[in-house]
Amino acid sequence: MSQTKPDPALFYSCHVFCCTNTRPAGHPRGCCSDKGSEKLRGHMKNRARELGLKNVRINAAGCLDRCELGPTMVIYPEGVWYGYRTAADLDEILTTHLVEGGRVKRLMLQPEQRPAKGAAAE
Repeated sequence: MSQTKPDPALFYSCHVFCCTNTRPAGHPRGCCSDKGSEKLRGHMKNRARELGLKNVRINAAGCLDRCELGPTMVIYPEGVWYGYRTAADLDEILTTHLVEGGRVKRLMLQPEQRPAKGAAAE
């Protein structure tokens, strides 16, 4: 019987993946990039630093396959999804979710909220 070793300690306690996907102009699904996700992600990174959040990584992500609801993000290890529009939305997510451990219910995406049927991710 082989003995399994315990998982190593987490390098980051939290990962935030912000969709910054770009699709061709006029794509029926749109894209998070056209909705300002890159600039908003930059704001989130700066605010996280200002808040002194340690062991938190704010990552750019390719398509998270929910662009119609975007810009979108997912926060792990919890697996909580958010749709956001403004820097104020991001400030609220940072404070409520990452600092206080709560949830911003008005911005949370639910599993049943999905892209239009038949739309394929790129």
